[in-house]
Amino acid sequence: MTRDVKRRPYHSPRRREQAEATRRQILEAAQRLFERQGYVATSMAAVAAEAGVALKTVYVAFESKRGLLLALRHVLLRANEEAAPIAERESLREVVDESDPQRQLLLDAHNSRIVKERAAPLMAVLRDAAPADPELGALWERIQVEFYEEQRSIAESLFEKQALRRGLTVDRATDVLWSLNHPDLYTLLVRDCGWSPEQYEHWLGDILCSQLLA
Repeated sequence: MTRDVKRRPYHSPRRREQAEATRRQILEAAQRLFERQGYVATSMAAVAAEAGVALKTVYVAFESKRGLLLALRHVLLRANEEAAPIAERESLREVVDESDPQRQLLLDAHNSRIVKERAAPLMAVLRDAAPADPELGALWERIQVEFYEEQRSIAESLFEKQALRRGLTVDRATDVLWSLNHPDLYTLLVRDCGWSPEQYEHWLGDILCSQLLA
C-alpha cells in the first residue's frame, strides 16, 4: 500500500535573488526606453530586447506595458512608503513635525529635490501617457490630488504656528507650495534650463520662505 506524501513547497533563496535581479533588469530597461522615446512608442518586445531577456519573461513578470509603468512608479515615486496613508508618510511627517517654519520649508525643498531626481522623468512619461489610457489617466489625477494634500498638510502646519504671511490663507499657501514643488517646474529648470538639482533645491527653499513666511 502506498501512502500519499504531501510535498513541501520548494523555496530557493538563490532562485528568488535571480528573479529579483531579472525584475530589476527589466524595470531599468523599461525606464530607459520610456524616458528616451515615450510610453506609446515603447513596446514590450523592445523592453525585452533592451533588458536582454525573453519577451515571455517580461509578460510573466509584469503582464502588460501598463504594469511596467505602474511598477516603475511604485519604485521611483513612493519607494517603501506606497502603502502608508499620506499623513503617515515619513518624508512628510518629518517636515510637518519640524518646529521651525523656515527649516520646514527648506526640508520640504530638500525632500522635493530627492524625489524629483529619482522620479521626475518618469512622471513626465506618465503625464504624457495619461490621455491615451484611462487607468493611467486616473493614476495621474490621483498623484496630483495626493501631492496637493501633502502640501496642504505643510501649509496647515505653518498656519497653526502663525508663521504664514499676513493675509495668506491655507488655500493660497497650498497653491503656492503645490505649484512651485510640481515636477513639471523641476523638469523645466533642471532639464531644459540646465540647473543642477542642488541649485533647484536652494532656489525652491529660498522662494518658498520668501513667499510664505511672515
